[in-house]
Amino acid sequence: MKHSSPIEAGQTNHNREQRIDAINQVFALFRLNYHAQFFKAFATETELVQIKKLWLNELTRFEPDALLMAAKTIIESSDYLPTMHTMIKHCESASNMSMPDAHTAYLEACRAPSPKAQYAWSHPAIYHAGKECDWYFLQTSSESSAYPIFRKKYRDICERISRGEVYEVNPPNDKPGINETPLSKAENHQKMQSMMQALDL
Repeated sequence: MKHSSPIEAGQTNHNREQRIDAINQVFALFRLNYHAQFFKAFATETELVQIKKLWLNELTRFEPDALLMAAKTIIESSDYLPTMHTMIKHCESASNMSMPDAHTAYLEACRAPSPKAQYAWSHPAIYHAGKECDWYFLQTSSESSAYPIFRKKYRDICERISRGEVYEVNPPNDKPGINETPLSKAENHQKMQSMMQALDL
């Protein structure tokens, strides 16, 4: 029995089409590598289409590249067809691997133009780490002062993402000018000292 059942892309947007294509590729890899298990688990075309739709909905927060990387990692490390739970864990690891390193993220946060929420961030974690640090503080403080604080916040957010938390950038809730009011030199110094103490730096 042949299992070719693709999820029909239809009139969906480009991003959804990419995820649909990735899910189809993931199941093609599983079919080739777990042949007997695969056909036992998905005995009919209807079952296969249903499980693909379920995975598409449940894994929508992951980028297509992360889905494919997770599937390849599973194939290389396990003799068994993965459950949804296993797939999510590998997708989280794959997503973290594709995140920028802390210094690259810091430079992006410092150079991003306002309004920040409308900038095309390479990853939402950078935006949230910058926002927690305070944009004006990042742009006016020396790297030796600001980077350790940003690095700590960024790594904390990356760790939370690895545990399943979802971070997004929502433009309507971040209007131009928020957290960008200039501080005096004394106020800026005090803010930096407070942040460093809070982070044990």
